[in-house]
Amino acid sequence: MMKNLHFKDFFWNSDLTSTVGYDAIIQYLNDGKRTCKEVEDFMKARASVEEKYAKELLSLSKKVCGHSEMNTLKRSLDMLKLQTEQVSLSHLQLAQNMREEAKKLEDFKEKQKEARKKVEQQMDALHKQRSSQYKKTMDSKKTYDQKCRDKEEADQNVNRNTNTNNTKHMEKLYAKAQQAKQNAEEADRLYQQNVTTLGKIRDDWIKEHIKACEMFEKQSVERINFLRNTVWTHLNQLSQQCVTSDELYEEVRKSLEQCDIQEDIEHFVNLRQTGDKPPVPVVYENFYSGQRSPTGAPPFRMPPPVNRRGPLPLPTQNSNDDSHYSTVEDAGYSVIQY
Repeated sequence: MMKNLHFKDFFWNSDLTSTVGYDAIIQYLNDGKRTCKEVEDFMKARASVEEKYAKELLSLSKKVCGHSEMNTLKRSLDMLKLQTEQVSLSHLQLAQNMREEAKKLEDFKEKQKEARKKVEQQMDALHKQRSSQYKKTMDSKKTYDQKCRDKEEADQNVNRNTNTNNTKHMEKLYAKAQQAKQNAEEADRLYQQNVTTLGKIRDDWIKEHIKACEMFEKQSVERINFLRNTVWTHLNQLSQQCVTSDELYEEVRKSLEQCDIQEDIEHFVNLRQTGDKPPVPVVYENFYSGQRSPTGAPPFRMPPPVNRRGPLPLPTQNSNDDSHYSTVEDAGYSVIQY
């Protein structure tokens, strides 16, 4: 089984003053914080989409749909509007739930930020202290090296002038060599002191670096787990919305199953019927005799009697006019020739 990898084991550097390993972890944490913000913004934007959709559905549910319809189909159309309204309300609730999840993510992100802030401040102070002491130690080493060279030079001068007869000159050389020795010893003491101090600072930094790595790794584990659960919850909410919508739509389908076509037809007939007999045909009526057209249908009523009017009066005879007017005395007379 592969051994688990941990921050504290793989983010060191051979350069005592280098922060490259620590910086890599901080960059990873910053990227993680940015991911949290992106997921938070994504969920807020999705909530806005759901809210807008819900409001449009709610507006749609108020529109006229089947106002003039009647009976079972009307009930189905009314159920469609009602359930559309319920779907819109469920989407409004979904938008609210999404915003609540986004708020939880925002709070989680801020909590981690505050916890990190204390550790980072402590580590930054240690880094500055370590760098300062390292520089101080290196400067004291340079001074120590120089004082040692000065001491060696002073000793060499004494050795070169051992056979001289100038006592006063030799005394000066001895005094100078002695002073150089004291200076070298003081530089050595100061150098060792700085090395010891740097060693303690290094030990403290290593301990705190390990603690910081463990804390940062713990935060990363929590962040990944929190984000995974947040997205999982987000998807569950969307899936539940689909189930809720389908349940509401199922009510419409049930209503449609109760929609009886023949019943609706009969309902309309019974409610709005105007009569069960069509109008009779219009027949031809002879102006003179009221005889029916030989091609027409049988008359609905009996023709009026032929004696509905009297004979034409005889015209007044004018002695100056030989014209003779005929009279229609025959009841069967017709101007139409068959």
